[in-house]
Amino acid sequence: MTTATPERADILIRRAYVVTLDAENRVFTDGAIAISGNRITWIGSSTDAAKIAASETIDAYGQIVLPGLIDAHFHTGQQLLRGKLQAIGRKRPLKLPVWKNYLIPWESCLEPEDVHLSGLVAYSNMLQVGTTCFAEAGGPHPDEMGRAALEVGIRGFISQSTVDQSENIGATVPPNMLFTHDEALEKNVSLVNRWKDGDRVKAWMSLRQVIVCSPALIRDIAAEAKAADVKIHTHLCEGSYEIDYTAEKFGLRPTEWLDSIGVLSHRLHCAHSVLLSDREVDLYQKHRISACHCAFGNYSIGHHRLIEMWRRGIDIGLGTDGPGGGGTLDIFQVARVTRVAQQAIHSSTLHWRDPISSEELLRIATQGGARALGIFDQVGTLEVGKKADILLCNVDSMDHKPMQDPLFVAASVVVGRDVDTVLVDGQVVMRKRELLGVDVERIEARLKERMPVISERFERLIA
Repeated sequence: MTTATPERADILIRRAYVVTLDAENRVFTDGAIAISGNRITWIGSSTDAAKIAASETIDAYGQIVLPGLIDAHFHTGQQLLRGKLQAIGRKRPLKLPVWKNYLIPWESCLEPEDVHLSGLVAYSNMLQVGTTCFAEAGGPHPDEMGRAALEVGIRGFISQSTVDQSENIGATVPPNMLFTHDEALEKNVSLVNRWKDGDRVKAWMSLRQVIVCSPALIRDIAAEAKAADVKIHTHLCEGSYEIDYTAEKFGLRPTEWLDSIGVLSHRLHCAHSVLLSDREVDLYQKHRISACHCAFGNYSIGHHRLIEMWRRGIDIGLGTDGPGGGGTLDIFQVARVTRVAQQAIHSSTLHWRDPISSEELLRIATQGGARALGIFDQVGTLEVGKKADILLCNVDSMDHKPMQDPLFVAASVVVGRDVDTVLVDGQVVMRKRELLGVDVERIEARLKERMPVISERFERLIA
């Protein structure tokens, strides 16, 4: 809500179309935002903002200002895989499922510095398309992800790829990706402890998925997550093989089985969640499980129940699943694909012209992601008291005209490459498309050096 106009601010953004996405759905056509430290301290008109003395003033005339987008399911270690599987697929058929035949083997080929490089590329890419916060699904060398995130200036939650059994997947998990129960538990607990005092970057625990994690490990990780009060990032109901596995072994569907062993809670963050039964959706609602919809890949699996989950109050955000999911890391585009797919699913069966709007999906990309990550009290809308994770988007081309409804344009027209300036935690991390904390030339040189080495190692492994 609007408060008394402050006398001073560290940063003042003025003369903007301010799309707050707050509970009142306020839009200011000539708006201003004051920031002190890492928080928004005032939102109002540019006229009233003339009273504020600011250390830095950003003239956002003709730009739309939005809360930063959130990628609620991302694989940092797969960033450098972008395009590689497609290149392989042009030479020979890819083996399915891709996750066990290619994704885990690729991650196993990465040295710590490769993960750091992958993080620099990924998180820079995110900022350039408007993502200010990510949730890592679990990968190798997570401390290097955290180091890269701090350097780039993005907000995020890192986690460790956690696998302690492989006999159920019909493939050999590379030795450096397979842990004993005790190793897996210790790696998760120690990672969370190392990053517990962080603000912008913290750590979660992780379970790759039920088919590669033993019941004992799942129970013990859940207990440790409760003790540390952190989330567990996992994949759930992403494939029919999961359902076949738990049905054959335990006589229950995956979510039902997790319920039977007492691990369902608001701390469980379940990527994909595509193949859910009615009973499983009920369990998500009952236990406040959070989820992430990755539209680029999920519709090849099944008809995602996004609309139902969102409207039942389940905390669900949008994610890219990394570049292996759809190539781009642009959450604006994920939202577009989601709308088309949800409309196709519902309209074709119910003759329902507009089952979900672009504006509602923009809320899922911001508010939904923040709720799913447990940080909606901090980010996800532009409101006084929240952290200043903010996008300034150019809307000066004919593609954006006429500007009759800034919220409509933000939700239906703006894409990642329209993002001009980005603030995270009250700091400008990209200005006029230039990343301020990143040496792009150095990254490109490291890519040129490391990509042939990683690719050769990977190709030997999958031959």
